[in-house]
Amino acid sequence: MAEASAAGRALARIAREDPRLCAFIEVWPERALADAGRAGGLPLAGMPFAVKGRTGIRSYAARRLIAAGAVPVGATSVPGPGTPWQTWGLGAHGRTVNPWRPDRTPGGSSAGSAVAVAAGLVGLATGSDGAGSVRIPAAWCGVFGLKTTNGLLPSPDRTGLASAGVLTRSVAGARTYLRTVLDVYEPVPPVLPVPAVFSPGPGYADVDPEVAAVVRGAVGRLVAAGVVRLVDRTCELLDPCEAWLSVRGGSPSPRAEEIRYANDAVLDALFARTPLLLTPVTPNRPHGHDGPGELYSTALTWAFNLSGHPAASVPAGFTADGCPVGLQLVAERGADVPLLGVAGAVEDVLTAKG
Repeated sequence: MAEASAAGRALARIAREDPRLCAFIEVWPERALADAGRAGGLPLAGMPFAVKGRTGIRSYAARRLIAAGAVPVGATSVPGPGTPWQTWGLGAHGRTVNPWRPDRTPGGSSAGSAVAVAAGLVGLATGSDGAGSVRIPAAWCGVFGLKTTNGLLPSPDRTGLASAGVLTRSVAGARTYLRTVLDVYEPVPPVLPVPAVFSPGPGYADVDPEVAAVVRGAVGRLVAAGVVRLVDRTCELLDPCEAWLSVRGGSPSPRAEEIRYANDAVLDALFARTPLLLTPVTPNRPHGHDGPGELYSTALTWAFNLSGHPAASVPAGFTADGCPVGLQLVAERGADVPLLGVAGAVEDVLTAKG
């Protein structure tokens, strides 16, 4: 029966939980149940997923998932109008809340996608990431998030800053996503320990001491488990704020080009010798629904939108007040599949009990 299908169960969860979470703008029960009935025999036969915003159903990734038999159940919340900050969402029932701390924002702009995955409404939701819009909500909602290499998948963003991404309960879900959206997918098991540079800053950002401590503790566990080997190098970047804002505005200034060139040179040199960079995802923990104030929650993510590198957020732990913290993994351009291999090993350690 359709009601017993994975899509039917997802729709039931959404109907029960979304009035509280406000993760969805629209839900499509009739379409989802009809699609589920036609999906038999396809690779993703009937797997429910959500798309970011009303336009997400037209994205390249969503079309590939649907062609493989996945079933879109609804469009997730994104920031509403009237605010300059994007780390929140507005669903059909009101403002989107963080499942761990309802008084805090889930992050954004892929806000509802992160909440839908974190709350178990769906196992996978699409996102897009122009400054951290996948990685920030993944970090603040305690799920896995991947920003793909800029240009790897089609994007409507003319500035080149935004790339497709996905939010999932675990790295395994992101593997399913990449296997589906890429024409060629060859798994690359990591050779452990993976040499890595750990840069808490990296060179310009002030990080909340407790957030930094959680991430540092997670990196220590990875070293102790033999997943990573820290190398004696640093990653000192220039603050990308001016460059990102200039590029987004459509008229990059000479100073913006200087910042971008300098940071690209640093990152090219780093990845020529070391396959992995580790940082916190955000300098702060999830802020309240009244906004982040003067703080840029994107401080540690948008550098890699400018540079184009793939980057992932892996749950690293919690602050004492119950806020999730993310560990950011960054790899060489085009190394999305190897990055998932490393992320899986990282996840195994950081989610282990005891």
